[in-house]
Amino acid sequence: FAARLWWLLRWLGHENVAVLDGGLNAWQAAGLPLEQTPPPCARSEFRIARVRRDWIVTTGEIAARKQKPLRLIDVRTAVRFAGRDEPIDPVAGHVPGASNYPFTESLDEDGRFLPAESLRRKLAEMLAGHEPGQLVAMCGSGVTACHLLLAMAVAGMPGGRLYAGSWSEWIADPARPIALGAATD
Repeated sequence: FAARLWWLLRWLGHENVAVLDGGLNAWQAAGLPLEQTPPPCARSEFRIARVRRDWIVTTGEIAARKQKPLRLIDVRTAVRFAGRDEPIDPVAGHVPGASNYPFTESLDEDGRFLPAESLRRKLAEMLAGHEPGQLVAMCGSGVTACHLLLAMAVAGMPGGRLYAGSWSEWIADPARPIALGAATD
């Protein structure tokens, strides 16, 4: 969820956003303090600086992507992508032509991002010759997909976009095609 908030705030024009690499576990491993009671909060108002509509890819663009080269990457687990297990949505599978890159591929065993250079190599392989700006990240509902966009930023490869509706939106129209099995990149 932190990656989605990171993306959302930046999408609305707020640039001063950071994510704690490794989350609460990393904070505790560093021996940093935790509070049991929330601090008092001063009332404030967030003003949207701008909405970056070009960071979003619509279902129509996904359906017509053969007209424009996009690299559609689904970050759900391999079993969800293949359609062997779907615990959330009523239909299993993936968008035809999508490739699978589970978001955990960008993390080490402690849940932290891989070093930038390692991450850059791994993501370049995943892009398969496409430019970062041609990448469209998706997942089940557009939340976890933001993790891939954050990984790209950590690797110094910004420019990917989000299919915010993701799998849940794709399957809302039963006329849209569905693929099963592993990706055949």
